[in-house]
Amino acid sequence: MRLMSSDGLRQAEEKMRAAGQPEAAIRAFARGYQRLVAGESAFIRSQDLEAAQDVPTLGELPQADPAEALRDVVMIKLNGGLATTMGLRYPKSLVQAKEGKTFLDIIVGQTLNLRRNYGIRLPLLLMNSQATRADTEQALARHPELDVGLPITFMQSIVPKLDAETLAPASWPPDQALEWAPPGHGDVYAALQRSGILDRLLEEGFRYAMISNIDNLGAWVQPDIAAHVQRERIPFLMEVVEGTESERKGGHLARRRSDGQLILREVAQTAPEDEASFRDYRRWRYYNTNSLWLDLRVLSEVLSASDGVMDLPLIVNRKTVDPRDPASTPVIQQESAMGAAIGSFAGAQLLCVPRSRFVPVKTTNDLLVLRSDVYTLTDQMVVQPVPERDGKLPFVELDKRVYRVLEQFERRFPQGPPSLRQAERLEVEGDVTFGAGVVVRGAVHLQAAEPMRIDDRAVLEG
Repeated sequence: MRLMSSDGLRQAEEKMRAAGQPEAAIRAFARGYQRLVAGESAFIRSQDLEAAQDVPTLGELPQADPAEALRDVVMIKLNGGLATTMGLRYPKSLVQAKEGKTFLDIIVGQTLNLRRNYGIRLPLLLMNSQATRADTEQALARHPELDVGLPITFMQSIVPKLDAETLAPASWPPDQALEWAPPGHGDVYAALQRSGILDRLLEEGFRYAMISNIDNLGAWVQPDIAAHVQRERIPFLMEVVEGTESERKGGHLARRRSDGQLILREVAQTAPEDEASFRDYRRWRYYNTNSLWLDLRVLSEVLSASDGVMDLPLIVNRKTVDPRDPASTPVIQQESAMGAAIGSFAGAQLLCVPRSRFVPVKTTNDLLVLRSDVYTLTDQMVVQPVPERDGKLPFVELDKRVYRVLEQFERRFPQGPPSLRQAERLEVEGDVTFGAGVVVRGAVHLQAAEPMRIDDRAVLEG
């Protein structure tokens, strides 16, 4: 029998307090819990939306004076994720990304180069989770030059997983750490405030922030965008890309018919009868990159008006308490998405950017493309695709049974990735190890019934 909502909520609040979670985080969880119990629909229906139109592009923006544009800007990276998709248990930011450098190494390099080139302060802030904090701080200790008198890291909160049947906090004695979950990257706004960092930034004269995922190395702090946000007095700007078939599961942007407000719709917020509409990337056209620019003064005002809790759409994530054990207790995780905050800012705008600014790495397929010669790493530590690709990336699909786990993936490319500069597709079924200097041209499909090795300097095509 389901517990009364007050019982489940009281137990969850007590559990959060016992774990030392701030009261603002507990209030945010409670609001989401009450909406969950009330059966609030998270669905955003196509009939209530209009496609976003007349979105400016990065190429249309005038060139800016970098020193002036970036003088009041801070860079924030979401660093709460482990490389669990790739079978690891340490921060994804510490995975080698390009030319032997980790994601964190490259982002630190970008930051320091921008400071040196333009004589700016440009703080770098990382939002960590309990799972990433210790390893990240150890890695950051190797970069004392990052210190500008401000904290470099701050913490997102944790929330109890809820038993899907009772809505009480889930219990898992074999590993009590699995009783907790991050509340999604929508927590970044409240985490900035409750950590005290938001007030510190404003006190020291910083006005704007760029927030992006740490695994998206294309999302560097570009002066032209910063100047656009400042010139147009934009309180919240989301970088978007034009949708393709591969982005049909991503979140798209639209305007509410009722008031014209820009909003983000994720697949979890789509009613079953709207699934075909949601997949129509030509209709909706613009897709979220999770790279955001915001006015910190406006953010402070929005949070102050809502008691430190931004009411973002609730995402109900159904899993098992041990995600690696499908027989473990079914649970609900309350989450929110960072980009959904666009609906909380009157006057929010979009900016269409090229694919070179959207290089997320979610799987080893993505990692192979990033490590290949499709991308270059400039001396300014900017990752960008080679010009001859014209922004179009090869499609890579590696056999999950063999390549999903990073350790297994590395063993199949002992001499580095093949050349993909002339590739359209690379699909691998089975266990294939690549020799040194292998070149892939056009569309290649490899199928191996038994383990095989591609010879050094082999050219694969067709």
